[in-house]
Amino acid sequence: MEVLREKVEEEEEAEREEAAKRAEWARTEKMMRPVEVRKEETTLTQEMLRDLEKKLSEIQIPISAELPAFTKDTIDISKLPVSYKTNTPKEEHLLQVADNFSRQYSHLCPDRVPLFLHPLNECEVPKFVSTTLRPTLMPYPELYNWDSCAQFVSDFLTMVPLPDPLKPPSHLYSSTTVLNYQKGNCFDFSTMLCSMLIGSGYDAYCVNGYGSLDLCHMDLTREVCPLTVKPKETVQKEEKVLPKKYTIRPPRDLCSRFEQEQEVKKQQEIRAQEKKQLREEEERLMEAEKAKPDALHGLRVHSWVLVLSGKREVPENFFIDAFTGHSYSTQDERFLGIESLWNHKNYWINMQDCWNCCKDLIFDLGDPVRWEYMLLGTDKSQLSLTEEDDSGINDEDDVENLVSLSSSRTEGMCVKASGSLTSVPSSVCVALAWLQQMSIGPTGTNILEIKEWYQNREDMLELKHINKTTDLKIDYFKPGHPQALRVHSYKSMQPEMDRVIEFYETARVDGLIKREETARTMTEYYQGRPDFLSYRHANFRPRVKKLALSSAESNPRPIVKITEQFFRNPAKPAEEDVAERVFLLAEERIQLRYHCRDDHITASKREFLRRTEVDSKGNKIIMTPDMCISFEVEPMEHTKKLLYQYEAMMHLKREEKLSRHQVWESELEVLEILKLREEEEAAHTLTISIYDTKRNEKSKEYREAMERVMHEEHLRQVETQLDYLAPFLAQLPPGEKLTRWQAVRLKDECLSDFKQRLINKANLIQARFEKETQELQKKQQWYQENQVTLTPEDEDLYLSYCSQAMFRIRILEQRLNRHKELAPLKYLALEEKLYKDPRLGELQKIFA
Repeated sequence: MEVLREKVEEEEEAEREEAAKRAEWARTEKMMRPVEVRKEETTLTQEMLRDLEKKLSEIQIPISAELPAFTKDTIDISKLPVSYKTNTPKEEHLLQVADNFSRQYSHLCPDRVPLFLHPLNECEVPKFVSTTLRPTLMPYPELYNWDSCAQFVSDFLTMVPLPDPLKPPSHLYSSTTVLNYQKGNCFDFSTMLCSMLIGSGYDAYCVNGYGSLDLCHMDLTREVCPLTVKPKETVQKEEKVLPKKYTIRPPRDLCSRFEQEQEVKKQQEIRAQEKKQLREEEERLMEAEKAKPDALHGLRVHSWVLVLSGKREVPENFFIDAFTGHSYSTQDERFLGIESLWNHKNYWINMQDCWNCCKDLIFDLGDPVRWEYMLLGTDKSQLSLTEEDDSGINDEDDVENLVSLSSSRTEGMCVKASGSLTSVPSSVCVALAWLQQMSIGPTGTNILEIKEWYQNREDMLELKHINKTTDLKIDYFKPGHPQALRVHSYKSMQPEMDRVIEFYETARVDGLIKREETARTMTEYYQGRPDFLSYRHANFRPRVKKLALSSAESNPRPIVKITEQFFRNPAKPAEEDVAERVFLLAEERIQLRYHCRDDHITASKREFLRRTEVDSKGNKIIMTPDMCISFEVEPMEHTKKLLYQYEAMMHLKREEKLSRHQVWESELEVLEILKLREEEEAAHTLTISIYDTKRNEKSKEYREAMERVMHEEHLRQVETQLDYLAPFLAQLPPGEKLTRWQAVRLKDECLSDFKQRLINKANLIQARFEKETQELQKKQQWYQENQVTLTPEDEDLYLSYCSQAMFRIRILEQRLNRHKELAPLKYLALEEKLYKDPRLGELQKIFA
């Protein structure tokens, strides 16, 4: 009974669990239903709400990955030089001066924050901030101007936020380390950019100050994308033509002036209403996009670069934010204040009030009232020196008994060619060759267009513009594409769809400029052709069979009409120079329109009824006058005979056949272009300079092949320089002079040995030749015996064997013939060498 009771309890418990699961599933299903359905159901009870709250609390939401960290633990200091790990006596003295200066500053200005003077470097060694700067001129012409340097630093490095947004960092790494790891904070960015600018000749300084939230977080969402701003189109003013003295009066205007004025007023009111709505919409968007109040406004620490006017023809002072690479005026409201700034020679403290941001600051570093400097005799003063006095002072001359700044303790920056080619962080490997920009709609989530810039692509793609509204894609190419593409506009890569393809006409033989294609038409524009063709338009009708990728070759679209236009040929008279010809294939007619003479207002026209050369009975059709309908501007001057019309019609038939063939070739070319573009988009191959020997595999293979050939040539030369008498001279006592009889014997033995080697080589080639011939004969005999029972696979193997055997027999035969031709020449050459060999001088006496 107890066992039965336990079994019943287990069954009841299982039923309760199953009922609970069904209730839970029903609650979940109710939550997933649409709102309209849930309105009709009963509300949730308190028990159901508690269960739902418990289940939701158990759900763990994954937190997005934080920004990449860049700490001393991630830096390998084993390969750093000794100057990074220790301080020289001069640097220790400089640190003592900096500590003394900091203490005096804290005593005189207790309400100011501590100075950023000697942070720790990678090796936990304190270094003066000015020694971290290393003026460097990059060996690339692209990195000579300030804008290209700033853009390179912004693209090449990855931004890492400050550990504490209210304090400067405790560590300041060298630009070499930042360059190797390609990441850093705002102080690392500014240090690297300032080093490059000073090396390029700019008067640049690193700034320690305060910035806005957007500036510190590199937030550009509220700024207008410069790539979406279209340049202003210059409107050319039309020159007014002076009225002639005798002109025909224009017809009287019978329109009501009152109605025109009312229409103008109505249009003005509509435009004013549209401007008002647009202005209200802009104000609403600006209010929606307005930044929220920042609780730390004015306290966020940020570093940027100050460039003073004077050097490199800089007209006025300006700031550079190293995060974005953008330049700003010193009056910009994003820069809220400056604590200090420094370059590779000195350190200055701002003693001016920053209540109005940086708008009222005067950047005269020679004024000790506004800028308190730390070191004397290390930099020129703008206030106390004129240009005449400044010309006789050298920056490198240190003033005696004054503390001078030591040289930079960091290594020089070196950007490898592999890094300068991409100019993007190593963590963004996908973006090695493209950049994407989006234009956001009024709601902030609607993507209107996408622009992607490319560099160093093998298919020469430069820009891809995608319009999300119309789904139109436009590809722009640089010169050098295999198909000479310049612009490709399309909505789908399927054939026979709407597309426009523009070409570089100088790279094409046929002079094609543009090709426009739809489902039923194809239009081509030409320039610079010897036949003066300028335009071709083909109309198609639907196919009977279904469309396929290779349908243009197997099942071309039926052509209904071909229209061609030509430029004026000055070598022909206007009444004989065709301006337009139309092939009406369905109606079997050909229409011609000639160019108009300068002294005429109409042009000649001619129409041919294209008939077959033979009728249904096989009789040859004769040209009749009704087969050509013409309109002559000067019928008395140019009367064409029937023979001329017959020859013209035969010529037009040939031209019609040629035009149809060219239209068919154009369809095939479009298919080839589409196939090539799909392969290029799938491959994404980058071009590598032939001078980049590390990454250019083709150049590397070619260089290795050349080195291998040179090595083989060297070995061949060494073999030819071997001593042919050494084996025979080894048989004689060393140092003994050869007698006449010994010289003759050595000569005969050397020649007989060489002759025997030539005979052995010939016999070896002959034996291999006979062996291959016998094996081929046996195989042929086997094939003759078993020819009936062989399968197709066996026949293919037999044919392949015969082909290879015949190739080997032919090669052996050529080698044997060549050996027979060269053997006597080699024998005579060796005999002559032996005769001229100084060691066998007795031979010369015999034949003297």
